[in-house]
Amino acid sequence: MKTFFGNNFNWAVFILIAFAIRLLFPDISWTSYFAVILSLHHFILLFNSLGHVIPVRYLLGSFMCLQFFLGPAFAYNGLDPYQVLRYRMQIPESQYFEYAIPAVMSFIIGLHLYAGKLNGEVVNEEGIIMFVEKNPKLPYIFIITGFLASVFSSYVGSELSFVFYLLGSFKFIGLFLLILGNTKVKALAFIIVISSIITSSLGEGMFHDLLTWTIFTASVFGIKYKFGTNVKLIGCAAFLLLSLTVQLLKGAYREVTYSGDQEAGLKTITNVYAKQNENTSMFSFENMAPSNVRINQGFIITNIMVTVPEKVPFSNGEEMYKVFEAAIMPRFLAPDKLTAGNRELFIKYSGIQIDAGTSMGLGSIGDAYLNYGIYGGCFFMFLLGLLYSGILNIFSTKSEQYPILILFTALVFYYPIRPDCELQTILGHLFKSCFLITALTIYFREIFNFPFGPDKRKFI
Repeated sequence: MKTFFGNNFNWAVFILIAFAIRLLFPDISWTSYFAVILSLHHFILLFNSLGHVIPVRYLLGSFMCLQFFLGPAFAYNGLDPYQVLRYRMQIPESQYFEYAIPAVMSFIIGLHLYAGKLNGEVVNEEGIIMFVEKNPKLPYIFIITGFLASVFSSYVGSELSFVFYLLGSFKFIGLFLLILGNTKVKALAFIIVISSIITSSLGEGMFHDLLTWTIFTASVFGIKYKFGTNVKLIGCAAFLLLSLTVQLLKGAYREVTYSGDQEAGLKTITNVYAKQNENTSMFSFENMAPSNVRINQGFIITNIMVTVPEKVPFSNGEEMYKVFEAAIMPRFLAPDKLTAGNRELFIKYSGIQIDAGTSMGLGSIGDAYLNYGIYGGCFFMFLLGLLYSGILNIFSTKSEQYPILILFTALVFYYPIRPDCELQTILGHLFKSCFLITALTIYFREIFNFPFGPDKRKFI
C-alpha cells in the first residue's frame, strides 16, 4: 500500500489553510499559531487516512492535538475570560506550550517510529470476506453478545463489570464484519447497533462513545466503499456539526437529567436546544466560549505545573508505579490500588478542588510531568507512543493468522484515545482488552484461525 499519508500529502491545501488562519486571526500569538498549525497537519493526515485504514494512530494524535493544542490556543487567545477561574490557564502561554508541544510531539513520534505502513490499521478485506463466508452467523453472535453484555454489565461486580463493558462493544465488531464481509450491508443490523449507542449516550449523558464509534464505523464504511474526497468532506462537516452541538448541549442536558427534573431522551435534548436558542443562537460566541473547556485539557496541565514542584514535590515515579499497578493488577491481588476517578490524587497534584461526584483526570501528559518533570515527561510520552504502536504491530503480525483481529483494534483503543482520562484507567482498558482478545482467540482458535492455508493467504 502506498504511503499516501506522507508522499501524497496535499501541501498546497495545508499552506493555503494555514495562510488563511493567519489572515483571519491576525492577533493570535505565534506560539498558539504554531500549535494550531501542528493540529491542522495532523487533522489532514487523519482526513487522508479515512477510507484506507482504521485510523487508530491518527485518532490518537488528533485527540491529543485537539485537547492540548487547539483548546489551549483558543483559551489563551480570547476565551479564557469567559471561564470560571479554576478552568482558566494558570501559567503564561509560552511556559505551557514549552512543555505541551514537545510532550505531544514526542508521543506522536513514538506512535509512528516503527509503524511501517500503519501496521495494525490496514484491513485484509479479502481475508475478512472469506472469514464471514465460512462463519456467516458469527457477526450476529457478536452483536447479540454485545447487547446481552451491555444489559448484564450493571448486575455484576466491579471487576467483572469491565469485562462485560468490553464484551458490550462486540456488537460493533459484528457490525464491522457485516459491513466488510457482505456485498450488501444489512440495514436493520446497522440501525439497531447505532440506535443502541445513541440510546445509551442519551441515558447516561455521556457522548464520547457515540462520537468515537461513529468515527470507527465511518472509517469501516470508507474502507468498504472507497469514499472519495467529496464524500469525506461532507461526512466530516456533518460530524463536526454533531460534535459541536453535543459539546454545547451536554452540560445543560446532564444538569436537567441528573437532577431528575426531566427524563433522559431525545425530547429532553430537544428542549435543552430550544432553551439555548431563546435569547441568542446556540452557536453564538457567548455560548461557545465557555464550552471550550470541554476540549481544553491544558487548563489541568497548567494547574499541575503551578502545584508541582512549588507546593507538592515531583513524584519521581512513585505515582506512576501506582498507575501501572492499578492498570495491570486485579483488585484481589492489589486491594489498595488506585480507583478510576481518584479524587484525592487529582486534588493533590492539580490543586483543583472538585465536588464529590465530579470526575476529572490528570491525563497522561499530566502524569508524565508530575512524575518526571518536563524532559522526563516528554521521554515518557515517547515511550507511551511506542507502547501503543507496539501493540498495533502485534495485531498486525497476528492478523496473518487471525485476519479479523484488526477490527478489534477499535475496541482496544476507543478508550485510550481519550487524553482527558486517568492514565490508570486508559492503561487498564488497554491491557485488559488485549488479555480478553488473546483469551478469546486461544479458546476459539478454530473459529478465528484463517481457514484456507498459508498458500492461499493474500494480505495487503
